[in-house]
Amino acid sequence: MRAALAESDAAAASGDVPVGALVVRNGVVLGHGHNRREAAQDPTAHAEVLALRCAAQCIGSWHLDGCTLYVTQEPCAMCAGAVVNARIARLVYGCDNPKAGAVRTLFRIADDPRLNHRAEIMRGILAEECGARLTQFFQRLRNSRQ
Repeated sequence: MRAALAESDAAAASGDVPVGALVVRNGVVLGHGHNRREAAQDPTAHAEVLALRCAAQCIGSWHLDGCTLYVTQEPCAMCAGAVVNARIARLVYGCDNPKAGAVRTLFRIADDPRLNHRAEIMRGILAEECGARLTQFFQRLRNSRQ
């Protein structure tokens, strides 16, 4: 999760919401990413999606069986759907996302029994640090607009 936090710092440094993600299998990082929506002007450039793409490219397959996705904030509906579609075995995230969280807060997409794949969920890892980065980012953003 500390490596995902470093990714989130890279997002903040470039003006994006500080969310970072890593895909790991057997202790090896296969992919990493941080939010790049602003930098790329791409609404799908979320940390999770970029890390999943990177990992799939690394192993030459979109089937990310046996992989763990670490992300600093609870994934949104798009990213939770990507977790299911990539066949991620385990999702580990930091802080909850009260406005868009689709893993535990608003929805339960990543382990919905109606879907063809379910990920094991672990939440709250370094939650305070993850949440603090988001809070500080949005405070700075609000202050810069005043």
